[in-house]
Amino acid sequence: MEMQKIKDISILLAEDEEELREFLKEYLQIFFTKVHTAESGDEAYKLYEDKKPDIIITDINMPSMDGLTLISKIREEDKDTKIIVMSAHSEEAKLLKAIELHLETYLIKPINAEKLKYVLLEAVENIRKAIKRVYLSENTYWEMQSQTLYQDNIPVSLKAREILVLNMLCSNPNQPISPQDIFYAIYKNDKDKEFSSDSITSLIKRLRSKIPKESLTNVYGAGYKIIPV
Repeated sequence: MEMQKIKDISILLAEDEEELREFLKEYLQIFFTKVHTAESGDEAYKLYEDKKPDIIITDINMPSMDGLTLISKIREEDKDTKIIVMSAHSEEAKLLKAIELHLETYLIKPINAEKLKYVLLEAVENIRKAIKRVYLSENTYWEMQSQTLYQDNIPVSLKAREILVLNMLCSNPNQPISPQDIFYAIYKNDKDKEFSSDSITSLIKRLRSKIPKESLTNVYGAGYKIIPV
């Protein structure tokens, strides 16, 4: 089955060798929709400032600004962007300096495509964990920090109670939450409100219409649970 492209993570590739740059660009575009390329360190830094990529892949030797200088400038204020360095065996001294700049990893040329794929997908997983996203499908996720549902990276409109319930469910993935717990979380400021299973059923039905159906399931006798992909 064909892998769906990654839409929420962007990549910047900095490589001055045209043939290698074009090969890597085409390879990266198999997996990612947002791939930016630069042929020099100066161009890469300008793209970094403009695009704020999540992952940077850079060669060490480049004209106008080498990879070490590029990484050093980025690391002055940015410790989070994932950076992967490409180098030749002969650049061992430079590579050792680069390692001190909080790299994700380094790759020795010629680049092994399968190794690059593994490193990139691992970086994507770590980025998503760091920003606390719960994926309900390949292109639908709940962002815990902003409490926003995204589909194809576009926010989905939810009502206040739908947000509250979805956040409860995504905060405890694969764990059922009872209708009573949902009800009392909604009406916590109204202690006289009597429990109504119908109101929760109706709310869950509306919520299901806005998320992938298979991601929200009933657990007999226990309640509802979110099943992330």
